[in-house]
Amino acid sequence: MNRINQKLQENKKILSIYFSAGYPSLNDSVQIIQDLEKNGVDMIEIGLPFSDPLADGPTIQASSTQALQNGMTTQVLFDQLKDIRKTVSIPLVIMGYFNPMLQYGVEAFCQKCAEIGIDGLIIPDLPVDVYADEYKATFDKYGLKNIFLITPQTSDERIRFIDSVSDGFIYMVSSASVTGSQSGFGSTQEDYFKRIADMNLKNPQIVGFGISNQETFNQATQFAKGAIIGSAFIKHLSEEGTSKIGEFVKGIR
Repeated sequence: MNRINQKLQENKKILSIYFSAGYPSLNDSVQIIQDLEKNGVDMIEIGLPFSDPLADGPTIQASSTQALQNGMTTQVLFDQLKDIRKTVSIPLVIMGYFNPMLQYGVEAFCQKCAEIGIDGLIIPDLPVDVYADEYKATFDKYGLKNIFLITPQTSDERIRFIDSVSDGFIYMVSSASVTGSQSGFGSTQEDYFKRIADMNLKNPQIVGFGISNQETFNQATQFAKGAIIGSAFIKHLSEEGTSKIGEFVKGIR
């Protein structure tokens, strides 16, 4: 069974952390992954830096820019992660844009992910219908879960289609904004979380965008299986480097 599915079966709320590969320094990625697991994080999203990250707010954009300047590329990331499964057992997901994957070759990219132990991909600019028609068979061949995003504006019909072609979790974007742009959840978001929960989808939902502390983590997971923290963790890396990752995680739960 895929590690994502195994983790989702556990009787707990999932804490997933996002960071940009190659940030703060080019060779920090493996240490960050190991430290996050050691401190109790359930799943990790590894951001593959891209020059035009449409869904990312200024914090993640800045970290991606720095990572690219540091020399991070798709091949460098694969080289860094080639032995990651010797020390890390939690699910690992690569989040990136489709252009670098096309340049690498979609099948070659998926094959490499499978070889090094990546469990899934989040590709914000790959439409679900294009995926279903052209790429799902390749993802399935290599045992990769493709995670789709929904927002408060996504129609029920499209959400149910996403649910039908998914076999992992659904990334529930908390609002129609970029990452890192809000500091809490109001009644509008909570109504949205409840509406999705009431749809009784077959795939659990994990909330992203706007989770930065224990309060927002608890709010986001009231109706969902878990939550993803990105911008707040990258800010922590910017201020503290890689030395106090445990303190950050302990502040969430």
